[in-house]
Amino acid sequence: MTLLELQNLKKYFATQKAVDDISLQVDQGQIFGLLGPNGAGKTTLIRMITGIFYPDEGSIRFDGKTFDPIKDVEKIGYMPEERGLYKKMKIGDQAMYLAQLKGLKKADALARIKEWFIKFEMEGWWNKKVQDLSKGMGQKLQFVTTVLHNPKLIILDEPFSGLDPVNTNLIKDEIFNLAKKGATIIFSTHRMEQVEEICDHIALVNKGQVLLDGTVDKVKQDFKENLFKVGAKGMQSENGTAPYEVISEKEDTKIIKIKEGQTANHVLEYLIQQGAAIQSFNEILPSLNEIFIRLVEDTPTARQFQHV
Repeated sequence: MTLLELQNLKKYFATQKAVDDISLQVDQGQIFGLLGPNGAGKTTLIRMITGIFYPDEGSIRFDGKTFDPIKDVEKIGYMPEERGLYKKMKIGDQAMYLAQLKGLKKADALARIKEWFIKFEMEGWWNKKVQDLSKGMGQKLQFVTTVLHNPKLIILDEPFSGLDPVNTNLIKDEIFNLAKKGATIIFSTHRMEQVEEICDHIALVNKGQVLLDGTVDKVKQDFKENLFKVGAKGMQSENGTAPYEVISEKEDTKIIKIKEGQTANHVLEYLIQQGAAIQSFNEILPSLNEIFIRLVEDTPTARQFQHV
């Protein structure tokens, strides 16, 4: 089931196309990676999804109907990259205020805050002020206040910023738990290794447009280059009849590229006929970081503004 559908969204600022005809679909329970370099249009897109900005053109459908920025905002939890907390307010009071702002009654809000504070080992923080917290502690508080009201859609912008490995894993586990319970999560980050580990589906945005949109596995398959890492004793150097070319080699391990028209099975048959003792044969898929860099560098650096 589709929870969020963006149809031909456009947003302009003076002579800049911040979002330039973007269409995306996010399914319920999905962990969706929204990627892009600085200035790509991600923040503008998120602000339209959360009702902060109105699109100049296009439409947003949320939970099966046209998005209502007034009513539907209570079903959304948004954790911005920059802290959205009141520095001089006590942490407990702030959590209560934000929970009630999202529609929770006082008793229900208190129960949920206590549950999350215990889970995140924050019980002793109630009377601390935000200005006294480290960045990592502030991130934990901001995550809790984002998910307290059990939103259908959770938007996390660089949620692991400032966190140590232990607390990173703590929040990562909660992201998986929330998705298993049916929450839909849009995860925005520059850390490609986190995207590969966490996300089911990704969209890469640059210059206000979508450069790619698909599952992580499919994207990596689409950008593979027929490279394989072969570990074999007695593997001869390539010659004119080999169905591959050697890219690099070290002792009994070679990185090869299969020639056009050939397959992995052809390579294996050839190696066996040559008498090589094959120990390993693994396809090398590009990392999301490599794909990200390749696509962003290939994007035109200038786009003329034409408001039609």
